[in-house]
Amino acid sequence: MMTHAASTQSATPEAGKGVPAEVPGADRGDIKQNKVRRTGAPGEKPNILAGIGGWLWLAVIILPIYYIFITSFRTSEDLRASNQLLPSTNPTIAPFIKVLQNDFLHYFSNSVIVTLSTVAVVLSVSVMAAYYITRSTTLGGKRLFQIILLGIAIPVQATIIPVYYLIQQLGIYDTLWALILPQIAFAIPLSVLIIVNFVRDIPAELFESMKVDGAGEWRILFSLVLPMAKPALMTVGIYQALQVWNSFLFPLVLTQSSDVRVLPLSLWEYSGQFGIDVPATLAAVVLSALPLLVVYIFARRHIVAGLTAGFGK
Repeated sequence: MMTHAASTQSATPEAGKGVPAEVPGADRGDIKQNKVRRTGAPGEKPNILAGIGGWLWLAVIILPIYYIFITSFRTSEDLRASNQLLPSTNPTIAPFIKVLQNDFLHYFSNSVIVTLSTVAVVLSVSVMAAYYITRSTTLGGKRLFQIILLGIAIPVQATIIPVYYLIQQLGIYDTLWALILPQIAFAIPLSVLIIVNFVRDIPAELFESMKVDGAGEWRILFSLVLPMAKPALMTVGIYQALQVWNSFLFPLVLTQSSDVRVLPLSLWEYSGQFGIDVPATLAAVVLSALPLLVVYIFARRHIVAGLTAGFGK
């Protein structure tokens, strides 16, 4: 009996190790097989056509950006005298100075005012509407959501004439309000849709526990919904800021004077003002796109996460 127990105890540690000591090559063989599985099955051919197509598409995107950037550091004489696809041997910041001396900062400040005002109102209205829609137990909440979503199906271009007439009747034509109010209206439907999907994912137990503690609706909104829906709010804020900043149709139709001109419309004016001075026009493009580029670099993950969250449930 003692001999049998001893043999059992001596065998137990070996069994716990998984692979016997006599076959050390078994682990290395499994590792090699796992590496083969990770890198692809033996005999599997790479998709060469897809790789070539991907590089061609990257070239289509990169080449215009590259051309705009290197041309903005040239003079008009240098642009006509040298190869336009090669960087200049004598780069200059004269085009940027010319742009900054022609009211660029004024147009930039108008764009900032319009963008921040629009995004602030859109976030405030959308989060309250999303909270009411998700927490409402009546038919009114569902009907409100359906009415708001109708705005996604209406293209902006189809409503530009009614919007122009309404702005004229309100007496705010050729003001910054003429740019802020319509863009708020068209930004709310998609914003509500994104935030609703986040608020629906908040566990109902958290709402109930706060109600038991005596919290009111506003306390729940600020203490629970806003922190939990922070990714959605960041997504909506960044996405709508990009849309408003790049908007061209509303400034073109609803404004006229240079006092309320924003950057997208000012680039069109620079093209006419500088004539054939291509470097100055492209320098204005670089300066106007720089804030968006910085925002996108730091916030691209939040945009993708916010737009895809909740739709797979």
